[in-house]
Amino acid sequence: MKGLLRKSISKTYAILVILITCITVGSYISYAMFTVTEEKANAISIVTGNLYYDLKVDGTASNTLTVPANSFKEFVVTLKNPNNRPTRLNLYYVGNESDAIDVAYIEEGYHQVPAATGENFASGESKQYKIRVSNISSSPISVNLGVEAGLDYNDLSIPSDGHEIRKMTIRGLAADVIKDDMMNRLNTSDSEQTFVTGEKPNNYIWYSGKFWRAVSIDPTDNSVKLVTQWNISTIPYNPSNQTAFEGSYMEEWLNDTSVDGFLGNLREPEKFIKMDSQWNATMTTVTTKPSKTTIVEGAVGLLNIYEYTMSYSGTTYSNGYLNNGLWWWLLTPDSNILLLNVHSQGYVGYDSVALACGVRPAINLKSSVKIVSGDGTLNNPYRLEEDNDSNLNGTLLNTRYSGEYIRFGIGENTLYRIVSHETDGLTKITSAEPLKNNGEFITSVFGNTVNYSSSNTIGTFLNGEYLDNYIRSDYRNMIEENTTWYLGTVNTGASYRLAKYSTATGNELTFNQTIAQVGLLRLGELMAGQFDCSDIAGLTTNYWILTPFDSTNLRDSHNNSYSYYMNPNIENGIKPTINLKSNITIIDGSGTKLDPFILFIG
Repeated sequence: MKGLLRKSISKTYAILVILITCITVGSYISYAMFTVTEEKANAISIVTGNLYYDLKVDGTASNTLTVPANSFKEFVVTLKNPNNRPTRLNLYYVGNESDAIDVAYIEEGYHQVPAATGENFASGESKQYKIRVSNISSSPISVNLGVEAGLDYNDLSIPSDGHEIRKMTIRGLAADVIKDDMMNRLNTSDSEQTFVTGEKPNNYIWYSGKFWRAVSIDPTDNSVKLVTQWNISTIPYNPSNQTAFEGSYMEEWLNDTSVDGFLGNLREPEKFIKMDSQWNATMTTVTTKPSKTTIVEGAVGLLNIYEYTMSYSGTTYSNGYLNNGLWWWLLTPDSNILLLNVHSQGYVGYDSVALACGVRPAINLKSSVKIVSGDGTLNNPYRLEEDNDSNLNGTLLNTRYSGEYIRFGIGENTLYRIVSHETDGLTKITSAEPLKNNGEFITSVFGNTVNYSSSNTIGTFLNGEYLDNYIRSDYRNMIEENTTWYLGTVNTGASYRLAKYSTATGNELTFNQTIAQVGLLRLGELMAGQFDCSDIAGLTTNYWILTPFDSTNLRDSHNNSYSYYMNPNIENGIKPTINLKSNITIIDGSGTKLDPFILFIG
């Protein structure tokens, strides 16, 4: 019996030893499974011991981000912890780093990408990230995402072929946001100006009712030089053989603070722009940086030849982002008799300053101006703090800004723009482009006289058929019945101001004018250059303006943004211009091209 008991005890002891050993080994194995991690760059869902993760790109199980050549793309990436316990995860991208590729995350409305050491996810928790990949190379690229998983109390690390995803600045000082976008290839060879270059930079800015392009940044004060995307008007620069910017008609028009000039129609310029900017108007025949022989101080200027050519560094002039397909003045004299300008193909030429050529004003944003939204593209331009109004319901139209868009009219001719605010609280508007019929521009002769009236050929059309067939009756009620239209003559080399004031003797002004409900723009008015041709596939037309050239010829706006004389019996396009009553209010819209104001008569 004792022997049997000893055998039983020995056997029991052996079983206990074996069980203890198994438990110890099992615990070790279990511990190892929970602490050893394994990363596979191309995996979508992997196991690390018994830890998993799920990765999706734009809602589909994937880890690949593909971007076409010379463009950027944003992806919504979802990372989830499917395990039944807290898990530490990180996120990175794999591959060789390249100067042509940038991978960044945008935190606005999304989560911050986990650091290299990882971030704890509760069981079942998922987070979304907006990842933006920029590709400035000439070929499509693909970027692979990688993830590591581990216990919630163990720091992770990124493998040797992985890279952290940086945070992108999309809100903040204008200069910082523009510099942080890789699509804006920066040329830092000039210590005084950092230039934005490339074919498709993200440098569109919407300010004061107009599209602008960010051209350069002054590293000494972080101010940003802008130029309008489209020609704002067309005027003679100065009389023949007077190529100096200072004292010119051009300098006067750009810095004119009345209703007739550019500066007077900008939104709170003292708040947004440097009023004492320096403009280098030194004469030169080369494209290299000019000396500082001729510097003119003022709020508004033009680009000089050097600034224009620096914009297409690394490309050709035809592909540079400042080539808008139109003709426009530069600031630089080629000689004492000729001034440089940009032709419609993008190359630089020269003309007599007496001719009326397109104008693209330039300003310098103050260093304190902030970008609060947008990505710098044409359809989503940067918006500036305090120029990003919302909820304008009930706002009077006559408090808004030149260039802002309005929904007006019917059919295919419903987009109009504010020109200026005339007397008695009236708001002058004009069609965003000449009138169309079934996609084709309609044309008309002006008539047998250069003096516009409601009874000549084009005046009869505008004050009859146009009112009857191109706008609704409720819109007709918004139009001021009697508007004064100024018919002053502007010949070669004459001042734009003569279009409104025929002569000026002392304090007396002599007017040549007529009264009508509907008219046309005059030379030198805002929007009296070529219309925005960004989305009309090269479809352009000349159109009539109100200003006579002499006693037998009228002026028009050529489709390449010249204004020259034209026989009034030639057919041209038509841009109706009207004054809206002072009690018109806005009920919807933000005033941009994609979201124009909707109006209500109070």
